[in-house]
Amino acid sequence: MSNSSSMPQFLLLAFADRRELQLLHFWLFLAISLAALLANGLILSAVAWDHHLHTPMGFFLLNLSLTDLGCICTTVPKAMHNSLWDTTTISYTGCAAQVFFFVFFITAEFSLLTIMCYDRYVAICKPLHYGTLLGSRACAHMAAAAWATGFLNSLLHTANTFSLPLCQGNALGQFFCELPHILKLSCSHSGYLREIGLLVVGACFVFGCFVFIVFSYVQIFRAVLRIPSQQGRHKAFSTCLPHLVVVSLFLSTSTFTYLKAPSNSSPSLDLVLSVLYSVVSPALNPLIYSLRNQELKDALRKMMAGCFSGARKRLFSGV
Repeated sequence: MSNSSSMPQFLLLAFADRRELQLLHFWLFLAISLAALLANGLILSAVAWDHHLHTPMGFFLLNLSLTDLGCICTTVPKAMHNSLWDTTTISYTGCAAQVFFFVFFITAEFSLLTIMCYDRYVAICKPLHYGTLLGSRACAHMAAAAWATGFLNSLLHTANTFSLPLCQGNALGQFFCELPHILKLSCSHSGYLREIGLLVVGACFVFGCFVFIVFSYVQIFRAVLRIPSQQGRHKAFSTCLPHLVVVSLFLSTSTFTYLKAPSNSSPSLDLVLSVLYSVVSPALNPLIYSLRNQELKDALRKMMAGCFSGARKRLFSGV
């Protein structure tokens, strides 16, 4: 029996065997990661720079951008490194760190998406109580609770998973260290059941948040349909649509990945789903929010105009 502490490294799944396709994967992931860094960085800068975005939604959007950046930076750099240098290895410590940070950011992101749904519910269904229910202190407490939930969930999963003895080799069958694939290598029945128990608790948390989101949107749509003006209904829907799209994309990929039985999975399907929720979704989130949020678009436009104007002034003053 091979104990986990004596295993120096894991083998990750290569995207392709041919060198040309490996390099194509490297450049594709580089483009996606740079686009995600730029888009989320612009959102962070716009929210910090424009006082019109110093609102609960802007505050939560800032936190969501941080989780998106965290997800990208946790999984993509190692995958790019392996493709560029034609290797598939990751150290035991690196794998544990990747699991910890990825579960941390994913849990915090879903918690923030649930809180952002509550923000939309209060704004549309209880507008007179918005300032009371979502004051600066309440927002800070909710954001702190989201990050704390992510930290606790990640700590429990990482500590339990990497305390299991592993006797089924070291090939993970995934392009990053993912819990279901590490569990396949375990030969401890009790430890496996303990981790399954943690996953069930996590599934209950996700289901509770999902029920809350569905209930909130039922109330939101009922309130929106009672708005007399078409312009008012359109504005209300436009503030909810980005959040609804992001939640749908997140849940449809990550929930299926973590709730399906580890033994009944296709490597190609696992790879596609993991890329969708760990890379594509964090990269698309800023685009989805910026396209439908007029205040955010105005802030980005003003910020970019201010930057170009300042650069032009410095250029001409130095001539």
